[in-house]
Amino acid sequence: MQAFLERRFQLSRHGTRVRTEILAGATIFATLSYILFVQPAVLEAAGMDFGAVLWATCVASALGSLLMAFMANYPIAVAPAMGHNFYFAFTVCGGVAVGGMGYSWQEALAAVFVASALFVLLSTVGLRERVLEQMPACLQRAIPGGIGLLIALVGLEWSGIVVAVPGTYIGLGDLGQPPALAAWTGIAVAALLLARGTRGAILSGIVAATLVGAALGFVEYRGLFGLPVVNDPAAFKLDLPGLVRSPDAALVVLVFFFLALFDTIGTLVGVAEKAGLLVNGKLPRARRALLADAIGTTCGAMLGTSTITSYIESAAGVAEGGRTGLTAVVVAIGFLLAIAFSPLIQMVGGAIETESGRLYPCVAPALVIVGCLMLQPLSRIAWDDWSEAFPAFLTLVMMPFTFSITEGIAFGFISYTALKLAAGRAHEVRALVAFFAVAFLLRALFLT
Repeated sequence: MQAFLERRFQLSRHGTRVRTEILAGATIFATLSYILFVQPAVLEAAGMDFGAVLWATCVASALGSLLMAFMANYPIAVAPAMGHNFYFAFTVCGGVAVGGMGYSWQEALAAVFVASALFVLLSTVGLRERVLEQMPACLQRAIPGGIGLLIALVGLEWSGIVVAVPGTYIGLGDLGQPPALAAWTGIAVAALLLARGTRGAILSGIVAATLVGAALGFVEYRGLFGLPVVNDPAAFKLDLPGLVRSPDAALVVLVFFFLALFDTIGTLVGVAEKAGLLVNGKLPRARRALLADAIGTTCGAMLGTSTITSYIESAAGVAEGGRTGLTAVVVAIGFLLAIAFSPLIQMVGGAIETESGRLYPCVAPALVIVGCLMLQPLSRIAWDDWSEAFPAFLTLVMMPFTFSITEGIAFGFISYTALKLAAGRAHEVRALVAFFAVAFLLRALFLT
């Protein structure tokens, strides 16, 4: 076995060994395992079955990580992307009365499938990288930040910390209520551990919130081992005909496409740079990595989960010495083993019923902390250039204020193009950006 792993993953060439790769993989899985609790809870808000999403999350993540391991030989885990799942559940599948587009989850899965098929096509011919080059840097950095604020807002709402208030729309809830107390405990634990550089800080926050919830009586032990119970299967339920009949289908697909584009390339470059895998500033086998990511998303959509992508938490494994795809194989094994802990995941990620509605206080800390982490790219925006700063600002604030990722992207494209033209810098506006700015503007006028 040692000889096979050496030949397959070229361990000696990358200056690593089996034990180091196993430790790195275990570290990554512990760091990103919060998605096991969060993903079913988020997609349950779109009407999907908790158990079905858990199955899809574990299998699709394992498959995507194995593809990354054997196609690209990179120590990078693949799992459902935070932000994409919120776009799926609250924008695409959200009710029209609350700012959503009113799609069924079957139609949304079809949109993910079409977007991922487009990923596969562009990855095989190398166009995916060129498309990214067309996007303004300020918008590439503002979009994750806006999604982060939206995710944090949902986390605060799911914990009862922020509630609906007449007149101002939102306000501070009763912090003495058990869900809020549990969530604040989880947030505090995760934040303190992150400040100390401790691995698995987000997972620790979830555990802390769950323990407090158990002590306060709203979390009940449901057992440790058992397979997910699926009442409404999601696998192979894509509704392509329904998607095609929808007027905004192209927009939904393109937003899924661009979100994955930003996440994947940014993560690949960031983790590869930390691991010392870049050669002359470029990523070897980048096309294979992008293709593995795209195929993984395609399979994930068919299995019944939102976009899966390369995880920035893979950097934690790199810090432990992970350098090859064997690290990703260990992560894949972790996802497959997690299927057997369904009662535990259901206990932590399941909703509780309150007078103000359904809350998810045990996973809320993960949303708040991840939302904060997604603001990091904002520091690289040219805030002293108004034609860059204001589009970034609009993108950043319109997502949480309108509860729509699409609207944030639309305002960013329109304002970027308009300000560059007004400043006499039309040459900085690429054709693709101008096209989408006009398309978003016409859409806004049509909707009005």
